[in-house]
Amino acid sequence: SSGINAEYGGPGGLWNLSWRTGTDEYGEQVHCSQNKDLFSNGPKECLEFADYTFKDHFGKSVPSFPPREVLFDYLQGYWKFHGVKNSDILTRHSVRNISYDEESEVFTVRVTNLITNEDIEQQFDRLVVATGHFSTPNTPKFDGIEKFEGRVMHAHDFKDAREFIGQRVLLIGSSYSAEDIALQLYKFGAEHITVSNRTRMGFKWLGKIYEVPIVSNIKGRTCEFKDGRREEVDAIILCTGYRHHFPFMPAELRLPNGNTLFLPNLYRNLQW
Repeated sequence: SSGINAEYGGPGGLWNLSWRTGTDEYGEQVHCSQNKDLFSNGPKECLEFADYTFKDHFGKSVPSFPPREVLFDYLQGYWKFHGVKNSDILTRHSVRNISYDEESEVFTVRVTNLITNEDIEQQFDRLVVATGHFSTPNTPKFDGIEKFEGRVMHAHDFKDAREFIGQRVLLIGSSYSAEDIALQLYKFGAEHITVSNRTRMGFKWLGKIYEVPIVSNIKGRTCEFKDGRREEVDAIILCTGYRHHFPFMPAELRLPNGNTLFLPNLYRNLQW
């Protein structure tokens, strides 16, 4: 048998923007880590499907690094191109448990209808877990952060840089989220942006973006860094990555958790 499960109101995965943070209207974890003004951090030439290009979809050339809305529109066109209809996709359902019977070699998947609160079980010969890696925040502890007198958030909950107009913002991290959010804060009027990390990105940052070593201590609104310098900040955004999280799978099927991009025993990081 075959089937597709999607928890939200429609497909789209990472590019299906939600305004919600924390939990949704059903009390479920909000998986979306998108923000309002995000652009692709990889060229579309490396992202597009061979059988349906961006030019096929839009009828003309588009920039190599398209914004969120363009990518989502392209994805919608792709599944329509393959004849996937809304009725083919089970939405507003959440997977609760997966079991595997070694004798029959069949997976049993139990899901909850979030609208009716009823459970449904289906059996499958093959199972694809496509929950992604960018939904459960990795939140390391920094000395004194629990007493910080401003706002602390993870990049997962960052939605709009306009919220930080005129503020001094500290970003902790050294990868795509830190880079993207720093540039958005600059564009939309943050007063001062500090990027703190263990591994320097080494960019030639724009005027009011500064890169410093990792934060070592936080007192009040004062952040001290490993090299001894100090700065006053109004908000801290943790750009510290994500954890693999499979709460619906038993231990014998679950992959190792943690903030790891490439997991062991997966062929091309895809197939077990």
